Amino acid sequence: MKSFQFIKHPILIMLLLIVTFSCDDELDKEPITEASASSVFDNPEAFKQFLAKIYTGISLSGQQGPAGDPDIAGIDEGFSNYLRQYWMHEELTTEEAALSWQDGTVHDLNDHLWNSSNEFVRAMYDRIYFQISLTNQFLRDATEERAMAVGLSAADVRAFRAEARFMRALSYWHALDMYGNIPFVTENDPVGSFFPEQKDRAFIFDFLVTELTEIQNELVAARQNQYGRADQAAAQMLLAKIYLNAEVYIGQPRYTEVITELNKIFSAGYTLHGNYEELFLADNNSNGAQNEVIFPIPFDGLNTQGFGGTTFIIKAPVGGRMDPAAFGISGGWAGVRTSKQFVANFSDITGATDQRAMFFTDGQTLEVTNKFDFSSGYAIGKFKNVTSTGVPGSDASGEFMDTDFPMFRLADAYLMYAEAVLRGGSGGSVSTALDFVNQIRTRAYGDQSGNITSGELTLDFILAERARELHFEAHRRTDLVRFNRFTQNSVWPWKGGTFEGTPSQPFRNLYPIPSTDIIANPNLVQNPGY
Repeated sequence: MKSFQFIKHPILIMLLLIVTFSCDDELDKEPITEASASSVFDNPEAFKQFLAKIYTGISLSGQQGPAGDPDIAGIDEGFSNYLRQYWMHEELTTEEAALSWQDGTVHDLNDHLWNSSNEFVRAMYDRIYFQISLTNQFLRDATEERAMAVGLSAADVRAFRAEARFMRALSYWHALDMYGNIPFVTENDPVGSFFPEQKDRAFIFDFLVTELTEIQNELVAARQNQYGRADQAAAQMLLAKIYLNAEVYIGQPRYTEVITELNKIFSAGYTLHGNYEELFLADNNSNGAQNEVIFPIPFDGLNTQGFGGTTFIIKAPVGGRMDPAAFGISGGWAGVRTSKQFVANFSDITGATDQRAMFFTDGQTLEVTNKFDFSSGYAIGKFKNVTSTGVPGSDASGEFMDTDFPMFRLADAYLMYAEAVLRGGSGGSVSTALDFVNQIRTRAYGDQSGNITSGELTLDFILAERARELHFEAHRRTDLVRFNRFTQNSVWPWKGGTFEGTPSQPFRNLYPIPSTDIIANPNLVQNPGY
């Protein structure tokens, strides 16, 4: 049992909610009324329980788990999970992951052929706005006055509210990054049905910068909150992410600000874990990996059961001649493989020098010649549901995972720092950037044989190193867009719908606003190209 206890009892948590959701309109909800709010928030634990529902909105897909009462409609509940959808949109659209399944229009993601009616594009959008609606409801009703009436201190409720604002900022960042100009609603808007205004990226960018700056003093200090809950470092990392992509969002560089936020994190005592593989195992909350992870999404095989999250991330890449027992699971789903282009990032793969090259090749071809055949393309065994001592996860059936997902971790921050320095940010140095990168590579190689020189530290190297270090951690699409390699300037099998791959149109750097929301809200304008 992990330390973030209240996130591990989702059924009790969800009974407290009086929120319904239609995926046809992100604001077609029945809000908690003033009367019901006073009864819901009638004890100190209720504040934590509602906040826990906001956190579990990333890891769980519905009201009972693993399936049967979904948060959003219109798609299989397993597919509707927030983290599963986010992973698919960040990975299946790149050279890192190909999918052998033929569910609905999922192959439009591999092929760069999605449109505004794609059910997976719509599910990601709906999941984001479901999260935003939950946080807005919490911020409306979890007031200082109501909290103090049941014995909470003003400082406690301010910290809870800051955590909710962080989680809302995380979802708004995903919306900004994937959908561009988006509907905008906060706790200050009216409840019930109304047509929210569409705000441009510059507005959302400024809102997020303001929010994340304001809440830093209200959040618990870095590494002092309960495991799985946001602290100051989580807010600093999210803000650094937004600044890193500022040229994409607002056409202006903010690399000095990236370095400023990251330096705050570096002073908080995080350390690289000595064993790369242990970052992605079932005890990564306690095996020392937690000292590297800045913000995890916790999972527990007994208490957070569902077919998304790390259950999907672990089971989908296992098939063919792979041994499910080695992954702590009852069986794999034979879905996800990778491309020859991704494998090429590991130039010394034959010697297995780089420990991050976790490819399974037995019975697998290097080329993804058949996108519907799991044996076509190397498999990747990065995430596992076994502990660092080889013990399977807590669910004896092997169906649901204990492995937590590292949304933000220190190695990512090190690579972001190096990129910001190379792009001209002030307040950092090339020597520090080189040291950070070589710390990562020393861990990867087990010694200094993989270390690089300052002359080898280039932006192209950083992009490739991010692929090596962070693959399957839901960063790749955003990275490729920032480097102008997502649609133009790079190809991989089945991009554009052909085996050889072709560049896709630049408008696909954004996903479309789902057609259902365009129809429902006359204030919305569709993204160009759709």
